[in-house]
Amino acid sequence: MHLDVQDLRNFYYRSPLGRAAQVSLRARLRQIWPEAKGQTVAGFGFAIPLLRPYLADARRVIALMPGPQGVMPWPANAPNVSVLTEETLWPIETGHVDKLIMLHGLETSERAFDLLEEAWRVLGPGGKALFIVPNRAGLWSRRDRTPFGFGRPYSAGQLETQLRKHQFLPERHVGALYQFPSAKRVWMKSGPMFERVGRAMPGMFAGGAFMVEASKLVYPPKGKVARSKAKKQAIPQGVPAPIAGRV
Repeated sequence: MHLDVQDLRNFYYRSPLGRAAQVSLRARLRQIWPEAKGQTVAGFGFAIPLLRPYLADARRVIALMPGPQGVMPWPANAPNVSVLTEETLWPIETGHVDKLIMLHGLETSERAFDLLEEAWRVLGPGGKALFIVPNRAGLWSRRDRTPFGFGRPYSAGQLETQLRKHQFLPERHVGALYQFPSAKRVWMKSGPMFERVGRAMPGMFAGGAFMVEASKLVYPPKGKVARSKAKKQAIPQGVPAPIAGRV
């Protein structure tokens, strides 16, 4: 079950631990995808903490937020790029996305099979997807005070196997969130040190999340999903979304 958008916003933008998590995840993302100039970048779930670096140079940035989660207008004081969508029927034409980031989307979905098919559909030739999920061996998945303590945690092997079944080719995975999942002062102060050590020696201890980068294979998924032939929905530009506050 998806978390509520208000809880996700409060964690990432209003709590010290959430802001530290945002820094950790974004740093790893920029190592994998340093830029997206002239490309279409989409995020599904609650990916907005990671989308901001691409706003300036990307051709288009789209923040897709599933109905059960709710939506919030983003970014603040700029044209809105967020849209409320059905979990497995996105308002994007087939093959129009160059880069897709999924954060707090896959592990909380009750229709993961169909969700991965929709992710495959929107990616264009040569498109890349980055799936970010809780690490089942990490401490963050065991504490429900953070969003990483909800839904189904994965091992790297489990996620890669699932992606291959949907015609994604896993290319690399990296860990993140090596600091202790606590807002206590002693752990917050030592957080940057744990992050540096974890990135330098990932086998030393498990991170709270990992990221799997996968490319789209040319053959369509084996499953079949009934899709509506309704008229295409336009991606809102500058239209305020109906729920929650600004970030």
